[in-house]
Amino acid sequence: MGILVHVSQSSGGAHLTDYRAALSVPGSRGPVVASLFARLPIAMIGISALLYVQRQTGSFTTAGLVSACTLAGVSVGSVAQGRLIDRYGPTRPLLAVAALFTLLLAALVVAIESHASTPVLAVTAAGIGVSEPMTGSASRALWARLLPPGPTRDAALSYEAISMEVFFILGPGLAGALIAAPWPGTGLVIGGACMVVGSVLFALSPAVRTWGPGEERPSRLLGALASPGLRTLALAAGGFGMVIGFVEVAVPAAASAAGSVAMGGLLLSLWSVSSVGFGVAYNTRPWPRSLHLRLPVLLALFGAGVALLAVPSSLWGLGAALLVAGALITAQSTAHSVAIELVAPRGTAAEAFGWVVTAITLGLAFGQSMSGYLVERSGPPLAFLTAAACAGVVAGAVWLLRSTIGPTEPYQRRTERVAC
Repeated sequence: MGILVHVSQSSGGAHLTDYRAALSVPGSRGPVVASLFARLPIAMIGISALLYVQRQTGSFTTAGLVSACTLAGVSVGSVAQGRLIDRYGPTRPLLAVAALFTLLLAALVVAIESHASTPVLAVTAAGIGVSEPMTGSASRALWARLLPPGPTRDAALSYEAISMEVFFILGPGLAGALIAAPWPGTGLVIGGACMVVGSVLFALSPAVRTWGPGEERPSRLLGALASPGLRTLALAAGGFGMVIGFVEVAVPAAASAAGSVAMGGLLLSLWSVSSVGFGVAYNTRPWPRSLHLRLPVLLALFGAGVALLAVPSSLWGLGAALLVAGALITAQSTAHSVAIELVAPRGTAAEAFGWVVTAITLGLAFGQSMSGYLVERSGPPLAFLTAAACAGVVAGAVWLLRSTIGPTEPYQRRTERVAC
């Protein structure tokens, strides 16, 4: 016997009343507050480690390697932790990785202070990335348990994406401010403590503790990635991360070439600010309405916006272009989060989100490495244009695979059979 659950393939948008309803649903307050603390340092840990290592060793090469190893660890840990959360519920996995993360963070501090070798620093940093508590994956998956499908759940997922974008704005700034403290490891320790405390409080909140083991078991080898739709979504997320990676290197390079190194970080903050501002408005009336069309269209438009960055000849012009280009960042993050509802096999929401995180992380790494190569040889404009071209190619591939995200009719509904 079964019941029919209709999941709309199009997302009609979320209004401010839906945001209020989502954040006030019974059982949500504790996890929401705890996840804020857990996710605030998400963009702070790697940068704090980079600045700390550079200050102690005097080597940007070693510092960059440590930061890269942290990202590599996150790309592995996000999927592994997501699979454990789906199988056992969030409480036990998050408590276990929080304890491991604490030990490895302390080990990294000791290693830095004792001037350990670069391989030791790199391995420890990778371990920190793997064990960094993926509270964001659990927090996003929790909404499916607290809210039925519809505008209110869409608003909750939009809140997750917008809040993450805010944390990516605040994290680097906090890391930069705390490196000026008397001890250069202050930012790393404060960020790590905030992440551990938030993760533990989230894991022990009543709504999360009642989240028991998952009943369904997807393919052990591929897990959630067995879904063709999730592979398409990961491709879109990877292209999104790739474009951001290009820009994150090329913008500071442009500022440095203009004789104002400090302006690089400020300029990057500009496109994050426009991302949040436009993202809230966009999510009330998203376009295209259908997600399987929205993913490639938003990525292509994002690439077109980044191409504009190659035009200005002054930092003022570059800042204005960044405001335009950054407008679609949160819109894409929200689309990725909502699309998981359509493409993830049942019982794999946390792991599916982990694959999206991994795809974005790998895209960032590729974009940053390619952008650095191009900037050194031809300057920032070529990096911006290459990013736009990559976005166009990936968007085209996602467009060809759009049927794996949902039906070709914009408002057709798919039907899932759920066991009673």
